[in-house]
Amino acid sequence: MSIHKEVKKVTTHVLQRMKDEGEKISMLTGYDFSMAKIIDSAGIDVILVGDSASNVMAGHETTLPITLDQMIYHASSVVRAVERSLVVVDMPFGSYQGNSLEALSSAIRIMKESGGHAIKMEGGEEIIESINRILTAGIPVMGHLGLTPQSIYKFGTYVVRAKEGEEAERLISDAKLLEEAGCFAIVLEKIPAALAEKVAKEVRIPIIGIGAGGGVDGQVLVVHDMLGINNEFNPRFLRKYHNLYKEMHNSFEQYIDDVKSGDFPNEGEQY
Repeated sequence: MSIHKEVKKVTTHVLQRMKDEGEKISMLTGYDFSMAKIIDSAGIDVILVGDSASNVMAGHETTLPITLDQMIYHASSVVRAVERSLVVVDMPFGSYQGNSLEALSSAIRIMKESGGHAIKMEGGEEIIESINRILTAGIPVMGHLGLTPQSIYKFGTYVVRAKEGEEAERLISDAKLLEEAGCFAIVLEKIPAALAEKVAKEVRIPIIGIGAGGGVDGQVLVVHDMLGINNEFNPRFLRKYHNLYKEMHNSFEQYIDDVKSGDFPNEGEQY
């Protein structure tokens, strides 16, 4: 029997068991009660309340504008829906970089006010002081290396990271540093598959990929992307399981026609 079917509640310990026993970890983003309820009931292992809410929920070009208060709002909505999944909440840009005391304060607010189970932070050596301080408070931390969207203006582009030797070596070193510090897992975003597989083999904790190939311990996608609600985003790593944009668009058109023609509501749809 797989761990996935056996456990009633996913914890960081369960994710480690999955890696140890070679069972892949499934992870999707979630930002609101209704969607999170469906995702959780399907049996997902981890729901990430991603700062990608800045893009898909609020329409911003980057993840930078979303605030700590807004992340807590989204996380609270998700937590109220979830019975089984581990809920991980992104620390938004500006809530932890450069000040470890502020980082701890931000993490405590997320845990206390949202009821989330863990937080996620982008970066390696440059934020290790903040990670250490948060872990000391007993808050589980998921790392995030490779393409870190909060640093988009430093990178200047969303292209694949760590293709060259020096950046690849630094990524491996950062992954080991995060493991050593006590992070329970790491997301690797948009890096070469061979490098991601190497990291997954060299660290004991689970490695979850997005655009990082199949040699890692699990996968994460943005739910609006994989459902085809977000019509304009088509990177190579994205598998679209639906074209909900088209289906929803057609439903809305049909509703408009039915209202205009007087077909809705019919006699059976009124009191």
